[in-house]
Amino acid sequence: MSTFLSSAAQPSAPLRRADGNPIRVLVVDDEHSLTDLLKMALRYEGWEIRTADTGRGALTIAREFRPDAVVLDIMLPDLDGLTVLQRLRAEGDDVPVLFLTAKDALDERIAGLTAGGDDYVTKPFSLEEVVARLRGLIRRSTLTAASDGPVLTIGDLSLDEDSHEVTRAHTPIELTATEYELLRFLMRNPRRVLSKAQILDRVWSYDFEGKSSVVEIYISYLRKKIDAGRPPMIHTVRGAGYLLKPAGVLE
Repeated sequence: MSTFLSSAAQPSAPLRRADGNPIRVLVVDDEHSLTDLLKMALRYEGWEIRTADTGRGALTIAREFRPDAVVLDIMLPDLDGLTVLQRLRAEGDDVPVLFLTAKDALDERIAGLTAGGDDYVTKPFSLEEVVARLRGLIRRSTLTAASDGPVLTIGDLSLDEDSHEVTRAHTPIELTATEYELLRFLMRNPRRVLSKAQILDRVWSYDFEGKSSVVEIYISYLRKKIDAGRPPMIHTVRGAGYLLKPAGVLE
């Protein structure tokens, strides 16, 4: 199936790993013309690129290459993209994943996010869009240089912006890059109702139709990790948005 893409994006400010080395991206798709175009556009960013055209090949390369981000087609000739991601996550690999899908169907997009993906684009797409999405994912990941911000503490919940460690009642909580960025935004605005639009603009930094469902999905993820078995801190304000406050505080 042919995928039409626009020309490569204009170069942006360099984005590198915390150790100063080039960002590593693994591109997985069985359309070789598409991977060639993506490889060209991403190398234009100064990044190191590897490609794979099968799911099994992607897993092998990911283990040795240790990419900072993965562009992963859902439809592959052997293992599908969802299975590839599930295996990566089962191995403890939290690399940010941008799904490519030829189907503009909400259920498939939600399935990708539920499997542990961080974002998706629907074919046909522009190279500029893919580059922008990847830059956003990489910036949010723990592989880029840490900020100089303080430790954020709300009640018994703590987030260290230097180490990216999150704890509640001194119990470590493992978060994906997107979950971490969402929680940090909530914790930087305690007791303030944040609309879905505000969250989308801050955490995802772009707009597309129907994306409010992504906020709902990730709020659900955070609740399962932050509030599970504990007094809730993340609250829904019907018709307005979400807020985070110390457990037991009445407003």
